[in-house]
Amino acid sequence: MPLPEPPAPSLDDVRAAAVRIEGVAHRTPVMRSRTLDARAGGEVFLKCENLQRIGAFKFRGAYNAVSRLTAAQLARGIAAYSSGNHAQAVALAARERGSSAVILMPADTPASKRAAVAGYGAEIQTYDRYTGDRVALGAALAQSRGLTLIPPYEHPDVIAGQGTAALELLDEVDGLDVVVAPVGGGGLIAGTATAAKGLRPDIRVVGVEPVDGDDTRRSLAAGERVRIPVPRTIADGQAADIPGELTFSVNRRLVDEIVLVTDDQIREAMRFAFDRLKIVLEPSGATGLAAVLTGQVRGRVGVILSGGNIDTERFAEVLAG
Repeated sequence: MPLPEPPAPSLDDVRAAAVRIEGVAHRTPVMRSRTLDARAGGEVFLKCENLQRIGAFKFRGAYNAVSRLTAAQLARGIAAYSSGNHAQAVALAARERGSSAVILMPADTPASKRAAVAGYGAEIQTYDRYTGDRVALGAALAQSRGLTLIPPYEHPDVIAGQGTAALELLDEVDGLDVVVAPVGGGGLIAGTATAAKGLRPDIRVVGVEPVDGDDTRRSLAAGERVRIPVPRTIADGQAADIPGELTFSVNRRLVDEIVLVTDDQIREAMRFAFDRLKIVLEPSGATGLAAVLTGQVRGRVGVILSGGNIDTERFAEVLAG
C-alpha cells in the first residue's frame, strides 16, 4: 500500500522557513535594467538566486529541510540525488549542521558541479540518467546505509524553503502582476506559487520549461502527471521526465500558465545577462529571462533567476551552440 502523500506546505510554512534560513542563506538582490524593460515592454525585477550560496536557490530548501532533522538523523547522515545544484545544496547544508552527505549524481553531470559537491565534503556515487531510476536508486542507497533521504523537490520542507525567494521578492517589490520561475521537478515553482498566491491571490504565477522538457505543461493540460522521454536540453537542471507527485498537486492548483523556450532562446538570455546585466546564468537559470525577452510574459514582472553554476569552458561551449 503506498504511503500517504505529505501535506503541501502553506504560506506559514514558507514564513517559518524564512526564519530558519535567515543569516545562513543570502537575501539575494533584486536587479533592474532599463534596457531589459525596453526589450520587455514593461517593468522587470530580477531576483538573483545565481548569487545565492552554492550559486542557486536550492540552498534555501536544502537547508530548511536539513535544519529540521533530529540529532540522531544528523549523526547518521543524509542522502540526496541531483544533477548538481541540489547536490551542492545538501552537501553544504549537511556540513553547516555538522552532518555528512552521500550524493547520487548522473555520470554526465558537469565537472564543475561534481567538484563543488566534493569540495563541500560529500561522498559522490554516479548513475546513468538515461537508464537508471534515480528515485529508486536514492531510496535504496538511503535504506542500505541508514541515511535520511532529502529529495530535490518531493519534500514539503524543501518546497517551503524554495518559496522564500518569492517571499523576499514580494516583500521588496510592490504591485507585481506576475512572478516567473523555471520548472524542473516543480519544487521552485510550487514554493513560489505557495508564497505568491498566499500573499496575493490575484497575482499570476508563470512557469517556464524548455520545449523539449515540457512534462509539467503536458501534465497540467492532461490533469494528471505525464511522463516524457528524458529531455535532452542545455538546461540540464530542468531535464525532468515527469513532475513530482507533491509538486504537481501544488502546481495544478496554483500555477496559472507554463510557457516554453528553445535552447537558442535560452542562449540569447544568457548572452543578454552577461553582456547587459554583467551576471552569469546557467541555462536553467536563464529560462525565466528568456520567457520575458521573447515577449511571453508582460507587465510588472518578477523573475527568479534560479542559478549561475556554470564554469567558463561550459559557458563558452553553450553559447557557441
